[in-house]
Formats: sequence, structure tokens, C-alpha cells
Amino acid sequence: MFELTGVEKRHGDSLAVAVASWRAEAGEAWLLAGPSGSGKSTVLHLIAGLTQPTSGRIVVANRDLATLGPAERDRWRGRTIGLVPQRLHLIGAVSVADNLRLAQRLAGVERDDARILALLEAVQVADLAHRLPGELSQGQAQRVAVARAVVNRPAVLLADEPTAALDDEHAAVALELLRAQAIESGATLVVASHDARVKPLLPHAFALPAHVHPRRRAA
Repeated sequence: MFELTGVEKRHGDSLAVAVASWRAEAGEAWLLAGPSGSGKSTVLHLIAGLTQPTSGRIVVANRDLATLGPAERDRWRGRTIGLVPQRLHLIGAVSVADNLRLAQRLAGVERDDARILALLEAVQVADLAHRLPGELSQGQAQRVAVARAVVNRPAVLLADEPTAALDDEHAAVALELLRAQAIESGATLVVASHDARVKPLLPHAFALPAHVHPRRRAA
């Protein structure tokens, strides 16, 4: 479902992350492991087309991301990628339910209130559907973000530390929803995390090194 080949992301002379080769198939569930600062979030952003590699090739759901223009990439992302970012970016001016409706509209997906309610029930926040995100606890907002990520039945689900603000019970609920939605749609799931609770639930793992060093300048 996606393949990274010879991918590097640099900021000037500093190498942020490098992935020589990583291929994940439809329906697989992966842990993207590595300590803080190893580039886990950057890799997720590369797969989602939110940032472009300095070099290398990224193919997701049979699309070479280098061939997509900015507007086309945005439409493609809305239909293909479900993302739970580390900073949740819920739209504060609209309700919880409308955050999910907005995700459907931006992707050109037909509004489906029944699905929205079912997802909010699955993550145990259906009673908060009419609340604004600013009225939620961090854990509640995290669960809304999980529901928003899966509302369009994406081909690739990417979650960046999705259990960081959750207790054991709600962490298990969020992870189960991600796994269940991935299974339902045959999606590839990637969870970037160093949470020990996550690893037993994901059969595949890809590890990033602890340190990435700047490229040396030629003498």
C-alpha cells in the first residue's frame, strides 16, 4: 500500500530522517518505532504528502507522490490518508460532529451522519457531539481525532502518538478503533509511538535510529 525507496529529508545540511527501504502492504499494521527526535513524525508527514522528500521516491496507494501538484495532493490526501497528528488540529469554531463532517466535505465524500455518530459512540464521546473542541479534555479530543481520521475509510491510516494523553482503558479503545477500521477497509495502519502499550497490538515494526547526524561539509 506504500513504499519508500532511498528517501531522505534534509533541512539545509542537517539530515532529519533517512529511510533506505520500507514497503507495507494493504491490511498490515505497523509500529513506527524510535526515540523522540528520531524523525517519526517526519516519516508520517512524508507518507501523507504533507512534506516532500529531499530525495527518494514515495508511492502510496499506487500513486507516486512526486507526480501530484499541490491541489491534487490535497484532494488525494483527503480521500486516501487518515491522519491522527500529534498536535490534533481540531477546528475550534465548530462542533465535534462538524469536525468529522468537514473532513467528509473536504474529501468530496457524501455526508454520512450515521457513520459519524457510530464512530463517536465507538470512542465513547457521542454525548459530546455538539460540544466545541475547546470544551473537551485532552483525552476526549484525542479520541475525536481518531474518529475523524477514520471517517472517510482511508486506504492508509497514520497515527502519531495516538495514546499519549490516554489512560489504559481509553488507549485500548482508540487503538482498537484504529485496528478495526483498518481491517474493515483493508487499510495499512502505521502507529508512530514509543508507548509500550502499543507494541503488542501491532505485528510489524519499522525502527528509526536514535540519532541522525548532519552531513559533513567537504573540506
